[in-house]
Amino acid sequence: MKRFVILAVVALGIGAFFALGLGQYLSLEYLQASRAHAVEQVNAAPLTASLVFFVVYVVVTGLSLPGAAVMTVAAGAIFGVWWGVLLVSFASSVGATIAFLISRLVLGDWVQRRFGSYLEPINRGFESEGSFYLFSLRMVPLFPFFIVNLLMGLTRISVLQFYVVSQLGMLAGTFVFVFAGTQLAEIHKLGDVLSPGLMIALTLLGLFPLIAKKLIGLVAQRRARTSS
Repeated sequence: MKRFVILAVVALGIGAFFALGLGQYLSLEYLQASRAHAVEQVNAAPLTASLVFFVVYVVVTGLSLPGAAVMTVAAGAIFGVWWGVLLVSFASSVGATIAFLISRLVLGDWVQRRFGSYLEPINRGFESEGSFYLFSLRMVPLFPFFIVNLLMGLTRISVLQFYVVSQLGMLAGTFVFVFAGTQLAEIHKLGDVLSPGLMIALTLLGLFPLIAKKLIGLVAQRRARTSS
C-alpha cells in the first residue's frame, strides 16, 4: 500500500509539472529575462526568497524533474556565489536523498528480491567501497544527477552515507554552475558552463580517491606476499 501511495504522489507531482507547463520557468531564457525582478525580490525579503528557492529546488530534484541545472545557475545569478552554493549544496543533497528513498521504497525491495543474486557482487562492492564509487559518480559530469539518485536507491548503501557523500561529491560541480550564474549574460546554453578541460579536470578529481584506494590496496597485497 505504501508503495502505491508514493507512486501516486510522485505521478501527481510530475503530471502537474508538465500539465501546468511549469518547465518554462526552469529555462535559461526565462532566468535571463526575469533575473532583475528576482534580485529585487531577494533584496526585499532575502530569507523568504531563500526558503522558497530551497523548497522548489528540493521538489524538483526529489521528483527528478528537469531544471536542476538551470536552478543551480539561477542561484548564482540571484543570490550570489557563496549564499547560492550554500543553498544549492543542501537543497540538492536533500532532494537527491528524497529521490533515492523513493527509488528504494518503490523498487528497491523488488529489485533485490528479483535480481539479488546478480546484484550481490555490486552490493558487496558498495559495502566496502560505496563511498568512493558514489563520490566518483557525483564528480564525473558524464553521469546525470537524477540517474545516480535512482540507481543508488537500488543498492544497499545507507541513507546517511548516500547523503554525506553526495553533498561532498557534488560540491565542486555546484560551485562551477553557481559561479557561472554570476556571468549569466555570457551563457547561451547550459553546455557553455562546462568546458572540455573543466569536464576532464572534474572527472580526474572524482576518480582520484577510487584509484588511490585501489593502488594502496595493490601495494598492501604485494607487501603481504613479499613478507610471507
